[in-house]
Amino acid sequence: MTLSVLFIALASASLVASQTTTSAPCTVTAYSAIPAATSSCTSIVLQDVAVPGGSTLDISKLKTGTTVTFAGTTTFEYADADYDMIKAGGTNITITAAEGAIIDGNGQAWWDGQGSNGGIAKPDHFFVVSKALGNSVIKDLYIQNWPTHCFSISGSAGLVIENLTLNNTAGNAPNSRSDGLPAAHNSDGFGFSSSNNTILRDSTVLNQDDCVAVTSGDGITVSGLYCDGSHGLSIGSIGGKSSNNVTNILFENSVVKNSQNGARIKTNYNTTGYVAGITYQHITVENISDYGIDIQQDYLNGGPTGTPSNGVIITNITMTGIHGTAASDAKDYYILCGQGSCSDFTFNDISITGGTNDSCNYQPAGDFTC
Repeated sequence: MTLSVLFIALASASLVASQTTTSAPCTVTAYSAIPAATSSCTSIVLQDVAVPGGSTLDISKLKTGTTVTFAGTTTFEYADADYDMIKAGGTNITITAAEGAIIDGNGQAWWDGQGSNGGIAKPDHFFVVSKALGNSVIKDLYIQNWPTHCFSISGSAGLVIENLTLNNTAGNAPNSRSDGLPAAHNSDGFGFSSSNNTILRDSTVLNQDDCVAVTSGDGITVSGLYCDGSHGLSIGSIGGKSSNNVTNILFENSVVKNSQNGARIKTNYNTTGYVAGITYQHITVENISDYGIDIQQDYLNGGPTGTPSNGVIITNITMTGIHGTAASDAKDYYILCGQGSCSDFTFNDISITGGTNDSCNYQPAGDFTC
């Protein structure tokens, strides 16, 4: 055997079980072998892969029809940097997991109570899905301990995300850097932007920020979510971004508990945008600390000011069958619209109790009373 032939044979061995046919799986156990697998295989098993600090587990250029299966425990080493930890994309792809598999983001190495608002440098997005097209599916993943913002889904169409568990409860406790606050911050579960005809269903999010947030897109359905410790099921914030239209979004058959908010729509002060065709139906809320239902148009620099603006139009909003409880110092209902910018709201069968000092400067149609 010549030296050149020997070299090629050794390089191929980095795929522990290389494809012998187009349907046989490539099992990858070393981070360095991922590029070779994604360029040549359509069935990939990522077995106990350890990702070096500052590196991205990149499965963003998968061949059409590829299935990627996470197996064992996927781990991430620390780096003092802001980078995407996992990137995924492709057409008609499936990203799934073997039974018992864990994707562990090692968030404890970065958590400092400030999230993406400051503190030490940290990855701002954990699992970035871009241009997942066709009949793509992400399913059956268990993810824990991400640093900030777990899923960022953008530029996708026809994607189905189902049966995921996102567990960031280890970040609830303070640590030595968080000054008495929960160590994890800005730990949003799912963030959608510029995506169409996408479904998120039958999933659990245990975290410290938005359970689901939609900032732009059309035709997104969120169903069967269980959210604990979050900031709720959110539209926004809208305005001042590259895309500021959110249309035809459905949240249904979900539970939101121990959260700051239940159903929320927020827009940014003195910006423009369009929010229309938003439906919340059959939502149970429990122990809400701020607002059971919250629609406000006064966000500036990431927080409310109490002074709304009317550059973002909010219209055709339907809420039905929202029931539950809020804390005594919370508001069950809060609506703060700009002059003339809210229209065609219909609320029926709404009953959130326990809060005080509800405030609505716009009255929806239906049997709802603020």
